[in-house]
Amino acid sequence: MRVIVALGGNALLRRGQKPDARLQVGNVAESVKTLAKLAEKHELIITHGNGPQVGLLALESTADPNLTRPYPFDTLGAATQGMIGYWILQALQNALPGRQVMAMVTQTLVSAVDPAFENPTKFVGQVYDQQEAEKLAKEYGWTVRADGEYWRRVVPSPAPQRVVETRLIRRSVREGVVVVCAGGGGVPVIRDARGRLTGVEAVIDKDLTASMLAEALECDAFLILTDVPRVMRDFGAPSQSEIANTTPHELRAIDFPAGSMGPKVEAVCRFVETTGDMAAIGRLDQAEQILEGAAGTIVTPNARWPLTSTL
Repeated sequence: MRVIVALGGNALLRRGQKPDARLQVGNVAESVKTLAKLAEKHELIITHGNGPQVGLLALESTADPNLTRPYPFDTLGAATQGMIGYWILQALQNALPGRQVMAMVTQTLVSAVDPAFENPTKFVGQVYDQQEAEKLAKEYGWTVRADGEYWRRVVPSPAPQRVVETRLIRRSVREGVVVVCAGGGGVPVIRDARGRLTGVEAVIDKDLTASMLAEALECDAFLILTDVPRVMRDFGAPSQSEIANTTPHELRAIDFPAGSMGPKVEAVCRFVETTGDMAAIGRLDQAEQILEGAAGTIVTPNARWPLTSTL
């Protein structure tokens, strides 16, 4: 099968960990053990988040006295694509000797008039307690919001329209290359009045970009791999329960938090509704079991998976 994987932030940095490079490289090496097994059996495209990393670089850029103004988010997004892509690329090359692996800096087209620019919602950067977050917001002009028990910075998150380098990714996958791309949802760009690409201050939701890219690449399966075994119904309530096999229609009838599970559910629903293929949300270390139908929240048009016994 052709499989696209959207890695959750836990593949790079566990909640509460310091964003040290050495620690993240170790986390990536552990994550790649699972990804390498997928690549041995399937055509594989990997996307990843960059929230903590781009937030850290933004904070450093803001505080740098040598800069007239901080680096814009499109540039910081590209920087994190290169950094994280390198970590994943090298780990995969070590795990898959002789296999071709490529990490690409990719751009994602968005609309210049997307209303998201007026309503920042995307979490970036490290977590803070409320007092520290509000202090930083006042000092740097940030918008901050609660993220579970912590607080984080939020920035605009416009809807992705197309990954500019889609054709190149498709060609590489057909040639057997494992491709790492669309990191952090891709570098956000718009086309100006003359049709030229230019970057904008935003961070695109990686799962929505991965869903769109999965459709464009005609993937057979779209996996969002994180640190939760399944999507929960009535999360946090006494009546909470795991959702195993389901449909987009059933998932859309449930209210999920906009800042966490909501975008993931929206991403898998869009892919299944558009393609009729399979999408899933589950734990990274259970990726193989998810494709076999034995783990994760699996979303299909008829809530059945696997469809055949040939996976």
